[in-house]
Amino acid sequence: MSPIRAAVLPSVGSPLEITGIELPEPGPGQVRVRLAAAGVCHSDLSLSNGTMRLPVPAVLGHEGAGTVVSVGEGVDHVAPGDEVVLNWAPSCGNCHPCSLGEVWLCANALAGAANIHARTEDGRELHPGLNVAAFAEETVVAANCLLPVPDGVPLTDAALLGCAVLTGWGAIHHSARVREGESVAVFGVGGVGLATLQAARIAGASTIVAVDVSPEKEELARAAGATEYVVASETTAREIRKLTGGHGVDVAVECVGRAVTIRTAWDSTRRGGRTTVVGIGGKDQQVTFNALEIFHWGRTLAGCVYGNSNPAVDLPVLAEHIRTGRLDPGALVTERITLDGIPGAFDNMLAGKGGRALVIFP
Repeated sequence: MSPIRAAVLPSVGSPLEITGIELPEPGPGQVRVRLAAAGVCHSDLSLSNGTMRLPVPAVLGHEGAGTVVSVGEGVDHVAPGDEVVLNWAPSCGNCHPCSLGEVWLCANALAGAANIHARTEDGRELHPGLNVAAFAEETVVAANCLLPVPDGVPLTDAALLGCAVLTGWGAIHHSARVREGESVAVFGVGGVGLATLQAARIAGASTIVAVDVSPEKEELARAAGATEYVVASETTAREIRKLTGGHGVDVAVECVGRAVTIRTAWDSTRRGGRTTVVGIGGKDQQVTFNALEIFHWGRTLAGCVYGNSNPAVDLPVLAEHIRTGRLDPGALVTERITLDGIPGAFDNMLAGKGGRALVIFP
């Protein structure tokens, strides 16, 4: 078959190459998908700069949706023509976390990242960055990396369900378990942060504070559900307490992955409050607490992987919110680009500009 175009990471720290690759036909248990759209997520940037370590060279991209082109032997739950969402972290069902029902912590979820996915036109072997290699016109994935697009959800919106929306929804509903009337602060108004703000609004949060370094994001944040907007500074925690009667918010969700932001999110919660960390930070980001404050404040700090979600269970719930208009995945998108625009989208993420960039395939 003719080469397809893809965004390839040659090595950690190298610029992305938008180039042709040779993609094999699906083998047993595999499916070939033509992409309709793919979101550009901060996790892709974390792979490119080495914050997250997976085999390279690789085709990046993990948040996408498209149409099944062909299936390999033994695949019977999808067929050519089916519209599907890519699930970059499929659960194996056999490891210890899966046995506990914690499928988002599956020990084998990223085993496929070590596979040989494709080759460049000059013969270099390529891995699938986060299992699904969505930054390409077409991809071949394991059949368990696919979920049906729910009825009534456009493919371009469905692409965002595969990471940003599931993560933001799960941070609010599964990790922090926000109750109606509680107050919430969301740190970082990118794609995941905007999804988190929408989820907090759907949960019935009262005061919803959005925090970001950029004053330009206030309109985006308020459209997503924020009732207050704070430009990040050394006084952020104090400002949030002032907005909540001097107490602090019930829940803070950190979507940045920086030590100072995690610490500020913790400081912004009330006594007994909950902080959920969604952002992926590097090993150099050390967060410190003293023993007395942990006792005195009685707060909880929790990590959150993929929104602590079970995609097979959560996607139908999200779809119903989309159909009724309560949830709008398209509102996360501030830029629609082609494959060639991905390096620029990376630059915008580094600069803290915009929400989600969405690659639209012809």
